[in-house]
Amino acid sequence: MKKLFFTAIIGSLILASCSSDDDPITETSNLEVPANYTFERNGQSTVDFSGQTTRILMAEEILNAFTDFENTTEVSLQAMYAHQQGNSDFSDNVLNSSDKNVRSKTAASQDYFSANATEAAAIKALFDSYISGQVNEVFPNKDVLAAAGSAGQLADGTKTRYVNANGLVYKQIFAKSLIGALMADQMLNNYLSPAVLDADNKVADNDNGITEEGEAFTTMEHNWDEAYGYLYGTSVEPASPNTTIGSDDSFLNDYVGTVNGDPDFSTIAADIFDAFKLGRAAIVAKDYALRDAQAAIIQQKISEVIAIRSVYYLQQGKDLLAIGDFGAAFQNLSEGYGFVFSLRFTRNPDTGTSLFSKSEVDGFTSDLLADGPNGFWDLQPSTVDGISEAIAAKFDFTVTEAASAN
Repeated sequence: MKKLFFTAIIGSLILASCSSDDDPITETSNLEVPANYTFERNGQSTVDFSGQTTRILMAEEILNAFTDFENTTEVSLQAMYAHQQGNSDFSDNVLNSSDKNVRSKTAASQDYFSANATEAAAIKALFDSYISGQVNEVFPNKDVLAAAGSAGQLADGTKTRYVNANGLVYKQIFAKSLIGALMADQMLNNYLSPAVLDADNKVADNDNGITEEGEAFTTMEHNWDEAYGYLYGTSVEPASPNTTIGSDDSFLNDYVGTVNGDPDFSTIAADIFDAFKLGRAAIVAKDYALRDAQAAIIQQKISEVIAIRSVYYLQQGKDLLAIGDFGAAFQNLSEGYGFVFSLRFTRNPDTGTSLFSKSEVDGFTSDLLADGPNGFWDLQPSTVDGISEAIAAKFDFTVTEAASAN
């Protein structure tokens, strides 16, 4: 990421290999860094990210409901998104009994939105509009052949995609936009931010080993784990999550794994996990400079994942449009559109601000639909290439490298 050099990254270089079962602990200065994401106090685990697991599972059910034409209504889908404790919104009673929901944490980070209520509300309203659009525009036309200016379905014999009049697949836009507005925003701009990690008495409490009431962890430890949970919260082995990275959810985990599978980016999953692990060990050791260095690495790498997938899907969509495969093209372009929207929630570790301003992201998403009256149906290759180049220019990868990922 050549545009984001920062001195803090040096802290990552002191992490030695710790993958051998014969050498489960790596000592770094005064740190003890475990082989896995396993931390204890007085024999009890101090790792807890159950809230993040809950929200990921809720989001999975919401996505499934987007194409449950027989049972979903606008009211039921909105109720899932803004779940209230005790309501039977989900198939899982554990989720129904939870006091958590997805909507309240959408565009809700301390750094980006605590003093920006107007944009936060607009983003939540945008997600609401995807729900209403799916039910009111797509559902009534699910059995109609889609055409330019008309919502409906596009089937190719193996898959059926459901699009609005402009070719947008609302389900995919909702999902990929949520990767930024929920997972990345909460991770990068909330729980890994000093504004959260160091708030109130958290540093003093961590220095003195003062834990939350009835818990084994300090609040700072828990905040770091909450960031971890937005990536690994539904992992089969959450203490050693890279064994199944890419297959544990439909959101950030999925795409870290996918990007890692590209030879151009084959260390990114290890880089992220190692930074999470070392940063957590640094909190235990009360080394807050090292903690922040690891947070910066995570912020850089997660931002890069979002950018790579933005370019990948836009380029795939462009190529599929060229051969007239509109169903697959619109699927890819919708995923790209959602990832482009998620660029708003990336983070420059040097400045603590987004790599892409609101106006830049708004410009990208507007341009994708502005080549003619029918949105994706009219999209031109030059528009896709211009946006792709503008995204890649802020990172140390090329459009060609990003487009080659699977």
